[in-house]
Amino acid sequence: MLHASRSAVGRRLGLALLTFACVLAVSGCGYNDFQSLDESVKAAWSEVLNQYQRRADLVPNIVATVKGEANFEQETLTRVVEARAKATSIQATPELINDPAAFDKFQKAQGELSGALSRLLVVSENYPSLRANQAFQDLRVTLEGTENRITVARNRYVQAVQAYNVKVRSVPTNFTAMIFGYKAKPNFTVQNEAQISVPPSVDFSKPASAAR
Repeated sequence: MLHASRSAVGRRLGLALLTFACVLAVSGCGYNDFQSLDESVKAAWSEVLNQYQRRADLVPNIVATVKGEANFEQETLTRVVEARAKATSIQATPELINDPAAFDKFQKAQGELSGALSRLLVVSENYPSLRANQAFQDLRVTLEGTENRITVARNRYVQAVQAYNVKVRSVPTNFTAMIFGYKAKPNFTVQNEAQISVPPSVDFSKPASAAR
């Protein structure tokens, strides 16, 4: 009986030691780090979406204000409306950041909206009444502030994803990533963004009537 009792105690002790060793092994291979880094990526992504939504919410007011300007370039307005519709039609779920193709589609749609809004703001400079319209100027300032927030949020996301992806691809944590299904996440790229950010060419030497 005493021998059996000692054996049971020994087994429990052995199991406890094995469990402790497994915990140390998992911790040493970066499992806890993956948990932390993954949450950081999700938080950064959520802020990116918040700022993109903030911009999308501004667009209808901007368009409505510009429509009050007689003969404003209809093509410019149409592009903004269509770009907003395309950008907001993509369901930006948390899972999107784990799907490179969906992420790329989302990024391109947001880039098209950025380009359309950029053209609208540049063209609006050719209309003195819009330059004197305080409501439009207030919206413009708000939009510019939002674009700055988007840039900051995107930069934070880029940094969070870089830290996560380094952990996924490094040895020995890459083995932990394979075991627990942690895969590298897509990130924002600079491809075509420089071109998107270039304002369209508008000849301000022409009178406003010529641009209409």
